[in-house]
Amino acid sequence: MNTQTDNTALTRYRRMAWITLAAVYFLILVGATVRASGAGMGCPDWPTCFGSWVPPTSEAQLPANYQEIYAELGYSDTRFNVVKTWTEYANRLVGVSIGFLIFLTAIYSWSCRTHDTRIFKASVAAFLMVGFQGWLGSKVVGSNLQPGMITVHMLMALAIVGTLLYALAQARRGIMASQSVENIDPRFEKWLYVILGFTILQVAMGTQVREMTDLLRESQGEDLRSSWIDAMPWFFYVHRSFSAVVLFANLWLARLLVMSLGWQHTLSKLTLTMICVIGAAVLSGATLGHLGMPALVQPTHLLAASLLFGLQFLIWMSYRHSRDGNTSNSFSKSESELSAGHNVPV
Repeated sequence: MNTQTDNTALTRYRRMAWITLAAVYFLILVGATVRASGAGMGCPDWPTCFGSWVPPTSEAQLPANYQEIYAELGYSDTRFNVVKTWTEYANRLVGVSIGFLIFLTAIYSWSCRTHDTRIFKASVAAFLMVGFQGWLGSKVVGSNLQPGMITVHMLMALAIVGTLLYALAQARRGIMASQSVENIDPRFEKWLYVILGFTILQVAMGTQVREMTDLLRESQGEDLRSSWIDAMPWFFYVHRSFSAVVLFANLWLARLLVMSLGWQHTLSKLTLTMICVIGAAVLSGATLGHLGMPALVQPTHLLAASLLFGLQFLIWMSYRHSRDGNTSNSFSKSESELSAGHNVPV
């Protein structure tokens, strides 16, 4: 494949990958909305919904003894709610659409395999992971929304995001290799790993808080949502306070980058975007913690946390590609100068 064709294939792939990533994040937002609104069992069976591929719009369309039918299947609290049913059904439709988009991304990656086989392999892996995620979704419904299963389902979504970002970063390797990081602050790399550790710890505590929220909804009901905070265990308060540590650590990282690379470098732009996302996460978290856990804010908080994970992963990959590209260029330059000095053909 010649250089022009190679560049065209990479450009098309990057465009498709960005669209797919945006769609995956939209699905995460929709899924979080389903969870926060309690619509997860709006469809008590899978892959159908109340036994149909298109769910009913009123209870009159269901058998008179539908509650007894689902009680025998282990869903004793099943009660038709048109809003919750169609919210969950929309979530499933979006999920199917994401599957098609990731399939298209894998097809687009085929033309990039001569440039970097990792782009193709990661794209195919993401498509296979979506299939597994669909199967996992059926198990979540079958478990009657057990909090642990929901968390695994969410972590799998982040794994798909990470795999797509890996493929996208490989397709952007040439872009980042052309941007010098020779003047980057020597503290940046170590600080980046510290921040990645902070984020993993914060996300881990967040999943525990989310599971506790589900348990409180089940035991106390939606009407007592404003009192859920009082029943939260110690890790909720650690999670809430630790957000300030995460924010200031990332602000320091942004300062290191801007002071050493300037505002226009891609790493600086990505990091400043990350600061905005962290701000949204902290603001939504504070709203949840101090204003009685409003349901509409929970999806925003989860989306911000997911975006933070993705941005930090992309920053890490982009930095490595810039660093390795600069090292290779410096090595090639030194060899050229050495060859010229000894009149040896290059």
